[in-house]
Amino acid sequence: MRTKPPASPLEARKAATKRAALNALKRARRAADKAGVQLSDWEGEFLTEVGERVKTYGRAFGDPEKGAMGEALSVLQTVKLKEITAKAKGEKKDLKRRPFRRKTRG
Repeated sequence: MRTKPPASPLEARKAATKRAALNALKRARRAADKAGVQLSDWEGEFLTEVGERVKTYGRAFGDPEKGAMGEALSVLQTVKLKEITAKAKGEKKDLKRRPFRRKTRG
């Protein structure tokens, strides 16, 4: 009975990153379902399509300028995933916008 040769450190890191991204996507969807939060159509499609791309290609973006080489999600995909997770947990922050004001001369 032969065993597999040990994976190179690069392959092991890619596999770990892929698993971590898939688990984060699953956690976000489960948290939303458990909390009863209704995700928008776009957010649902985002979670589904990004998960499929990570399973198929090992990463969800093609342009190397959008994220690190060893990562499965781009920077903006990671930010959006965190926003969805926060929405599911009920930690949504309101935008605090202030109107423009004139500068006063003192």
